[in-house]
Amino acid sequence: MRFSNSEMLKAMSETGMIPVFNHVDIEVAKGVLDASYKAGIRVFEFTNRATNSLEVFKKLYTYAGKYPDMVMGIGTIFTTEDANAFIEAGADFIVSPALVPELAVHCNSREVFWIPGCATMSEIFQAKKLGATLVKAFPGNVVGSAFVAAAKSVYPELHIMPTGGVEPTEENLKEWFDAGVFCVGMGSQLFKKDWIKNQQFDLLENKIGNTLKIIKTCK
Repeated sequence: MRFSNSEMLKAMSETGMIPVFNHVDIEVAKGVLDASYKAGIRVFEFTNRATNSLEVFKKLYTYAGKYPDMVMGIGTIFTTEDANAFIEAGADFIVSPALVPELAVHCNSREVFWIPGCATMSEIFQAKKLGATLVKAFPGNVVGSAFVAAAKSVYPELHIMPTGGVEPTEENLKEWFDAGVFCVGMGSQLFKKDWIKNQQFDLLENKIGNTLKIIKTCK
């Protein structure tokens, strides 16, 4: 693997935010990756949400080679088959919206960093038993910051990343970081449909840069 688990965790912690993005057009994905990197992002999560996601990810991973310090992960993974395909394509880490034990076992056997989605204390307990060091609180807008604070009171050493409903505002980000999150995942709130459609990547770069500044003040 290009990065150790500790190196990836360090990049996630220092940046404080992981963009979560999918698109069927590789040129759009390249533009988003460039804007993200220029704004200060060092961990990027592409998602397996389209029929050609594997094909796009392969090309995007190759393109990202010009940024040797950019950690490239894949999200929305539910099966070991999909995990395997993306690991072979170079994915540095695997994210699942759910806690899938066989996926955990498979990633552990391949020595690939994996992040399971958890929405209950029981799922967090199982995730820890399976070796997770970072869990995705998902969907963030449903579980809320109070869930993160409660989970951290029981498992203070566990790293938690909420995804879904996290907003790029000072009020929302402060609420999450005050609750004890390690970093946040952000998708639709960051990637305005019009900006993506019109390929206004400069606007996206500014938005991401401003969001990272807010995060620095919240941490």
